[in-house]
Amino acid sequence: MKAFKTFGMVMVLALALAMGAGCAKKNTEADTAAPVADSGNAALDAAAQQITDGIVYFDFDKYDIKAEYRDMLQQKAELMKQYPSIKVRIEGNCDERGTQEYNLALGERRARAAYEYMIRLGVPADQLEMISFGKERPAVQGSGEAVWSKNRRDDFNVIAR
Repeated sequence: MKAFKTFGMVMVLALALAMGAGCAKKNTEADTAAPVADSGNAALDAAAQQITDGIVYFDFDKYDIKAEYRDMLQQKAELMKQYPSIKVRIEGNCDERGTQEYNLALGERRARAAYEYMIRLGVPADQLEMISFGKERPAVQGSGEAVWSKNRRDDFNVIAR
């Protein structure tokens, strides 16, 4: 009887571990890529820096790419096509207003808008990934429209060169 109980406990534990392995993990500071080290190729490094530098900002509760950012995204796309080893994570962000769930969904729509725009410009999908941080990573602390407008954004993080 004891062997049966032990076997049953082992099976329950194994099942729990197997189910946990399929669950999505929450991003933590350790999960985020630090800037990729200098590759020794000045042109590649300059391209990666240019891709990282430009930020797309959004209006309140919106996720459409404004006309003022289209040229910048075109330049990012051209660099990514020129340097296919560059891989970029588009990070959607929101201001502090709204629930965590709402802002995660809105951040994902913002990241997806830039992702799809870059795909339409000819960037291969395997060079891009996206994530939403919702309101968890404000660029500027505080409240008020001047602060909030800087937190409603897509960041472009080069994760491989």
